[in-house]
Parts: sequence; structure tokens; C-alpha cells
Amino acid sequence: MSSAEIASLPESEGFRIRWADMAPFIALALIVLLGALINSNFMAANNLMNVITRSAFIAIIGVGATFVIATGGLDLSIGSMMAFVVGIMIMAMNSLAPQIGVWAIPVGALVALVVGSLCGLMNGLIITVGRIEPFIVTLGTMGIFRAFITYMTDGGSLSIDRSLRSAYRPLYFGDFLGVPYPVIITVVVALIGAFVLYRTKYGRRVTAVGSNSDVARFSGVHVGRVRTMAFVIQGFCVAVAAICYVPRLGAATPTTGQLWELQVITAVVIGGTLLRGGKAHIWGTVAGALILEVIANVMVLSDMVSEYLVAAVQGAIIIIAMLAHRFTSAR
Repeated sequence: MSSAEIASLPESEGFRIRWADMAPFIALALIVLLGALINSNFMAANNLMNVITRSAFIAIIGVGATFVIATGGLDLSIGSMMAFVVGIMIMAMNSLAPQIGVWAIPVGALVALVVGSLCGLMNGLIITVGRIEPFIVTLGTMGIFRAFITYMTDGGSLSIDRSLRSAYRPLYFGDFLGVPYPVIITVVVALIGAFVLYRTKYGRRVTAVGSNSDVARFSGVHVGRVRTMAFVIQGFCVAVAAICYVPRLGAATPTTGQLWELQVITAVVIGGTLLRGGKAHIWGTVAGALILEVIANVMVLSDMVSEYLVAAVQGAIIIIAMLAHRFTSAR
């Protein structure tokens, strides 16, 4: 076979391992191995399942953040939006519980999905219609959402009605065939996100807008609509995470979701999505969320580093990830 014939076989590219895409999963495997070497209790089934379950919140929100960042945007209001949605959901359920009993739970979940989507829509419209940088807009809405939840809780705690707790707890603490429900919900959200991003016209437009918005606009893509929809998806994912979060603690406080934006952005970036947009990896984001939770768990189980420095470690990780992206791009 001649070299020309070999060159004409594009399908051979499909057999090449793309190590850049595999990096988050390799890093996850190495960190798990390190955790097992540091403390034998790390590999206990209960501990591993707890780590995976706890990572569900960041992974679910991270799926939505992947769309936003892939378009070249950024959402700093994630954590505050989470707290606000949780507060609205609890208030809705508590007001409905005396009339409809446990049916207040699905109604409250529906309210959360609507509110989360509307919060994302608000962010998207202000950014696209007002032509303001996403960083500035979401920095502002981060303060607004945090102030709202502080006002709603009067600086304290807003708890779910006691009549609903026993019926709602299984959504976080229960399982199906041994798999916790939050993990199942995370996989479903990731599957839907991956399908939309990789198999639909909208998904292709997301990466096109992130790569070069001017070229995408000249190609007939409605850039503003694509970016706005990405923020709506982000808000919807925040609401899904809120629905899973409420049965865990059963309350909303002014500190709910604090610094989650750092964790989510870190998970997305170390998962292989470019912070400048144009390239996105849904499953890499899920792996990134697991990496952060595994690192936090290893820090708790070991005495080498204080668990109070988890946020510092996460901040260092995102800086290192950005340097790695810059180095590979330069090459």
C-alpha cells in the first residue's frame, strides 16, 4: 500500500489514543492509588461510595458550567445561585406540605428547576443583550443571590418541614441496586449533556462560538442565543444539584454553596475544557469533580496537610491546570 493510500484513510485516526483527553482519568487513577498508599481505609467500600456521592453536586453543576465555559463565558454566581434555589425550594415545599403532604416534594423540585433556569436566563440575557462581560455580570448576581438567601433565612437557617424529611431523605441516602441515587442522577445528567454537546447542532454551535464568535456569527450562528441557552442549561443543572442537596442537610443557610464556583470551575478546567472556550469535555468534568473530592478525602484521612487547606489546594490546582493548558497550547 502506497503512502498516498495510507494517507487517504482518515478512519485510522480513530484508533489513535488522544492522551490530552485521557489526562483527567489518568490523574484520577494516580490520585486514587496515592490515597490507597497513604491510608488503607481510603479503599474501604463505604469511603469510596461516600466520596463518589459527595462529588455529585459539583459534577452535576459542572456539566452546565462546561457549556458556559465552552462558549467563552464564565459563571461566578453558581454557589450563590445554588443557595438561593435551595431556599426557594424549601420555602415552596414548607408552604405546600400542610395541603398536599409529601406531594410538596415533587412540586418543590419543579419550582427549583424553573427558578434555576430563570436565574440562568437572567444571567444570559444581561450578558448578551447588555453586552457586558460574564465575569462582571455573574459577580454582581453572585452578590444578589447571596443577599437574597441571607434575607430569606434572616441570617440563620431555613429548614425543611419535619413531615417531609423521612420521605425526602432516600433521594440522597438511598440507592438502587447498591448505587446511590445522586450518582445515578449525575450519570444521567452527564449522558444528556454529552449527547447535546457532541451529537446535536446546538452542541457544535457551542464550541464554534467559543472558538471564534465572529466566524460563527458570519456563518449564520446566533451567538447571543447560543450563549444565553448555555446559561439556562447552567441554571437548570444548579437546580438539579439543589434537588439532590436538600435531603442531605435538610436546610438552607447563608453559607450554602460557598466557594462552589471555585470547585466547579476547577473541575471543568482540569477536565480538559479550555477556559477561553472552543473545547469541551463533559466526562472530563465529571472526572475533575471526582479528583477534587478524592483529594479532599485523602487530606482528611492523612495528617500531612490540614483539611482546612482544601480550598487552597483547589486554588493551586486550577492555576496548575491553566499553566498546563498554556504550555500545551504553546507547543
